[in-house]
Amino acid sequence: MAYLNFILDPKNDFLGKTSQYLQLCGVSIVVAILIGVLLGALVSRNAVLAFVAINLSGLMRAIPIIAVLLIFVPILGLGFTPSIIALIVLGIPPILINTYTGIRGIDPAMIDAAKGMGMTALQIATRIQAPLVLPLVAAGVRTSAVQIVATATLAAFIGGGGYGDYIVDGINVFNYTELIVGAVAVAILAIVVEVFMSWLQRTLTPAGLKVQEQVAVAKA
Repeated sequence: MAYLNFILDPKNDFLGKTSQYLQLCGVSIVVAILIGVLLGALVSRNAVLAFVAINLSGLMRAIPIIAVLLIFVPILGLGFTPSIIALIVLGIPPILINTYTGIRGIDPAMIDAAKGMGMTALQIATRIQAPLVLPLVAAGVRTSAVQIVATATLAAFIGGGGYGDYIVDGINVFNYTELIVGAVAVAILAIVVEVFMSWLQRTLTPAGLKVQEQVAVAKA
């Protein structure tokens, strides 16, 4: 009952914190998708760029998110903007790598056959490449989105707002009700995002690939 009272108490502004957190995560995920897919497509055309981009992505994933957050503070100060930029940096690598892997994994013979049939570049991109690449891109977005939602609470340390404020304040003043409300809210949102992205990934997977996966599982 104490948790419900905390949520319903206007002074705790639960709806406001929820809106802040959704904006923080939503903007970060959308921008990370745009940048990650674009970079993944660009570097797939050049082996040197691909090597640099993939290794930098791996390095970025190794840096703790709190360190990334603090790096932007001297440049952009405290608040919403540096928090979003740090989360975008966190979210790009899985999308970039999966986009690159998906494009490079397409059999060149399929593209040559499509050209031989008279298909245009746009038709090849939309009818052959996109259906094959989208499931892998969706898998990268799934990983990225869950990471962003789960770690965006740390943005509270630099004034990013959202549920992280409840967690930080709860720890500072030993208010376990506030702490648990923030933690549970983040956990529920992360689960919702995971379930939705899992469904989206399955939806975007062509029927033929689903059959291949089922056969591979059966053989294993």
